[in-house]
Amino acid sequence: MRAEAVEKKRQKEQRVAEEMIRLYCRKKHGGRKLCADCSALADYARQRSEKCPFMEQKTFCANCRVHCYKPEMRERIRAVMRFSGPRMLLYHPGMAVWHLVCTIKERRKHD
Repeated sequence: MRAEAVEKKRQKEQRVAEEMIRLYCRKKHGGRKLCADCSALADYARQRSEKCPFMEQKTFCANCRVHCYKPEMRERIRAVMRFSGPRMLLYHPGMAVWHLVCTIKERRKHD
C-alpha cells in the first residue's frame, strides 16, 4: 500500500473515532464542545493511531492483533464505541456504513 493511501486510511480512522467520541460526549455530558475527559481520550486515540505500525494491514483498532491502548483508556474507548456505534447510523450514516462494510470484510478474511 502506498504511503499516501496509508495516511488517508489513518486520517479516516481518526475522523471516525473523533466523531464517535463527540457523539458520546454530546449525549452523555451535554456540551457542544468536548469535555476535558473526552478531549483527552480523543487526543490519546489520535496519538495511538499516529504511531500505529500496523495501519497498512488492519482495518480498526478493535481488529488489531496488538492492543496498544493502556487498560484504562481501552475501557473508556470501548464504552464510547458501545454507546456511539449504533447511533452513528442516525448521525453519520456514511461513516457507519463504511465502518460496517470494512468490519465485515475483515471478518471474512479471517474465516
